[in-house]
Amino acid sequence: MTLKHQTSSVFVFQRLPGGWRIGLIRHPRLHRMMIPGGHVEQEESCAEAALREVAEETGLAVSLVAPPAAPVPRGYRARRVALPWWIAEYQVPPDNHLGVPHVHVDHLYVALAGCTPPPPGGDQAGGGAASKARVGADQPGADQPGGEHPFGWYAAGELAGLYMFDDARLMALSMLAGLADGADGTDSAAAALVAGLGRA
Repeated sequence: MTLKHQTSSVFVFQRLPGGWRIGLIRHPRLHRMMIPGGHVEQEESCAEAALREVAEETGLAVSLVAPPAAPVPRGYRARRVALPWWIAEYQVPPDNHLGVPHVHVDHLYVALAGCTPPPPGGDQAGGGAASKARVGADQPGADQPGGEHPFGWYAAGELAGLYMFDDARLMALSMLAGLADGADGTDSAAAALVAGLGRA
C-alpha cells in the first residue's frame, strides 16, 4: 500500500517596477529552486497550510487568488474553503515526515504578494539578478528576513537558468506570460493567469 500525505504549495507572484516576478525558495535538502510549500497539519485546511508555509518559508503575507469555480446557490451556508488551482500527486523519497518513499497529494495554489518589499539589497527593476546572488549555491545561508529559506523574485527570462523541477518552471512561465499581458491587481489576476495557461 502506498502512503499518501496531503501537501500544499503556492505559486507566489508580485508586480515589481520591472514587471511580474515569481517568488522561489532554495530548498535546503533538494538544493533546487522551488515554490513555497509543505505538509498539511491535522488541525488546518489545505488553504491554511498554503498561507502558513509561505509565511514560514519566505516571511511574506500573501493573498490567495481564487481559481475559476462553479457557483454556489444563494442561501448555501456552509463555510467554504479556498480552492486550489490544481491537485497533483508526486512520488517522493523519504523526508522529515515519513521515513519511506510515499506520495505527496499536492494542493497547488496561486497567490499575490502585496506591499512586501523584495529582499534587502535587491534590484527592484531587475529583481532576479540581485536575488539570485542571495540564493545561489555559493550562498546557501542567505535568508529573506523572517523566512526559513533563501528566497528571491525571478522574471520569466531567468527561470531557464535555474535548477528547478520542469513542471514548476512550465507552470510559472505560463502564468507569468498571462500576468504580463494584463493583470493589474487581484481582481484581474485570475483571468490573466487563465489566459496565460490557455496559451501554453
